[in-house]
Amino acid sequence: MPPEDEHRITVHLDRLLAERGMTLTELAGRVGVTVVNLSILKNGRAKAIRFSTLTAICQALQCAPGDLLSHEQPGERSGRQGTAGRRGDRSAH
Repeated sequence: MPPEDEHRITVHLDRLLAERGMTLTELAGRVGVTVVNLSILKNGRAKAIRFSTLTAICQALQCAPGDLLSHEQPGERSGRQGTAGRRGDRSAH
């Protein structure tokens, strides 16, 4: 996929946090990453995530990666939270 193309990964962090009654700040403390990096992921601006971070998030939220992330097929854009536009080259650590 060329770098200028937008990815089709949707992040469901808001829903998972709400279901667990957890704040982003609390999750950041449990995972060991900054609130800023989690916010980048939550808002769909992350271009990558380390497996170690994904593992820590899943452990803290007691979920599987598929609960946190989903893939949209072309033409399936629904405007859901977490879909990313081209807003810079950032990654969640």
